[in-house]
Amino acid sequence: MTAKKIKLLMQWDVRTGMESEYFEFVVNEFIPQLNRLQIRDIQLWLTHYGECEQIVASGITDTQQEMQQILSSPEWTEIHDKLHTLVTNYSEKLIPATAGFQL
Repeated sequence: MTAKKIKLLMQWDVRTGMESEYFEFVVNEFIPQLNRLQIRDIQLWLTHYGECEQIVASGITDTQQEMQQILSSPEWTEIHDKLHTLVTNYSEKLIPATAGFQL
């Protein structure tokens, strides 16, 4: 039996007035740190319409254990805490990764 890949789904809104700082952080720190932590296939979507969070983001690891190790690491805590200074309404969940868009 092969292990199922795990997807981390995150959703949030960018704090009003923090848009420039947020986008600089995502490009220069958040995405590179996820890559260093071995989270792959990182995707971010910006929502312009509807009653939902502004941003949906995801990344994949090969196993649940690998994802749990990343999410309990000091490096994740540091980047996650910094993200929280720039966003509101943050939520996350782990799901089995499948092809295509997942919520």
